[in-house]
Amino acid sequence: MSTGSMKRHVLIYGLVGGGLITLLKWSEYRFLVIEHSVEIYGGLIAATFAVLGIWLGLKLTRKRQTIVVKEVPVLVQGPALVSNPLVPDERKREELSITPREFEILELMARGLSNREIAEKLFVSENTVKTHSSRVFDKLGAKRRTQAVQMAKEFGLLP
Repeated sequence: MSTGSMKRHVLIYGLVGGGLITLLKWSEYRFLVIEHSVEIYGGLIAATFAVLGIWLGLKLTRKRQTIVVKEVPVLVQGPALVSNPLVPDERKREELSITPREFEILELMARGLSNREIAEKLFVSENTVKTHSSRVFDKLGAKRRTQAVQMAKEFGLLP
């Protein structure tokens, strides 16, 4: 036998052997899928429900945005309102025991003046303005200037 013929026989033998091995593996795979089809389908269904449960859980537990609507009265310019400007509620001021000087400082804070500007305008020291401001904050229950001005407007002390 020649070497060329021998190589051809080995090649054919290898191809037939490879084909048989492929056929056996394919039949084993088919048998495995058919034999364990219930487990495979159950696993796919379980994975689907797991993904669906995670998505639904994230969607339901997400923080929702809350929109707060606050109605703010608007001063309308008209003939009746121009002749009658907003008068501060003196009774409420006395109820809160805000002194006239503290009220004057509160009005200047509402205009946006700084402590230094208020002190210059009223001819007092800046420390005096700070003292009056802190007393106003205490009486109104505020922590900041903007909060004090807002609360004074809500109480009807400022326009």
